[in-house]
Amino acid sequence: MKFVNCPLIGKRALSEFTYGGVVKSEPDLESVTDREWAQFVFYRHSDPQIQFEWWYHRPTGIWFVFERDTLTDRIESIRMAQKGAVNDA
Repeated sequence: MKFVNCPLIGKRALSEFTYGGVVKSEPDLESVTDREWAQFVFYRHSDPQIQFEWWYHRPTGIWFVFERDTLTDRIESIRMAQKGAVNDA
């Protein structure tokens, strides 16, 4: 079993968390083209990298942002999700 060492709630099983997707800014809905919107919704690159991801802890109802290395699957850091977290990541 894989565990997450969360600074807020301590050591928890990863199975308690639900992946919520990559943290990224949504295009401006007033000026986005169909092509830009399709790229935002459907296209992902799969190159190994450090990325910021939304993770939901079901027992507490708290959203977190994990900084995770997709090559090693190592979680580099965890912080509580905050309003405006997309811009902070």
